[in-house]
Amino acid sequence: SRLQRLRQADFNQLSASEYRLVERLVRDIRRPVPEVPARRVRASPRGARVHWSHTLQVAAHTGGEIMALHRLQRRRQPLPLLLLVDVSGSMERYARLLLAFLHAATREVHRQRVRRDVFAFGTGLTDLTPAFRLADTDAMLAAAGSAIQDFAGGTRLGESLAELRARHARRLVGRRTLVLIVSDGLDTGEPAQLARELQWLKRHSRRLLWLNPLLRYDGYTPSARGAAVLHAAADAMLAVHNAAKLQELATGIAAVMKQN
Repeated sequence: SRLQRLRQADFNQLSASEYRLVERLVRDIRRPVPEVPARRVRASPRGARVHWSHTLQVAAHTGGEIMALHRLQRRRQPLPLLLLVDVSGSMERYARLLLAFLHAATREVHRQRVRRDVFAFGTGLTDLTPAFRLADTDAMLAAAGSAIQDFAGGTRLGESLAELRARHARRLVGRRTLVLIVSDGLDTGEPAQLARELQWLKRHSRRLLWLNPLLRYDGYTPSARGAAVLHAAADAMLAVHNAAKLQELATGIAAVMKQN
């Protein structure tokens, strides 16, 4: 069917009308962010801890006899997120679609008041977090388009990460933050600087994942200078070049998060 073909089609090969349709489709893909145990607890029959106060309160109505042990279970919540999206010329056809996907797919993170910080990078760094607070995805895209001044230019990820460290380091929540870098890795900056900044980022995050549209090519290897550095630093490299791969993203991220 046409819909199935579009799900498998590389974003870079879509016509203008197909691109608009797929942009709508990717907004319905389930969120890719795994949940982890939170500090707060809730009542649950399968909880590991006994809820003694509630158990004794119920027992007071049965003459002090404990008829059942009520239990507590830790709540689950998404991890804090740091999203870094490449908006250089080679990523032009992917950037808008992936921003739309990430906005819709991580909406629940924002609703649960878990940090969700978003930056675009090209020759510089642009904070898209205010745009991502908008509930409507079209409004977010419009705001992001107005904010990004270096769209479809070059890529200097190392310099952008240095700016992130200097100005926005507090956005990283301890070592709990899940970092997603969306890029083809065709960086024109200095590899040594990129390596230093990526190591700093890894020390201050839980996992660093590289979402790479160039995985559409069979036998792809990250041999470009920047790509090789990014590949060495990342905990995993996952494909994001079509809607089908975006649907698989949740499974891929969950598998990486289970690794020691």
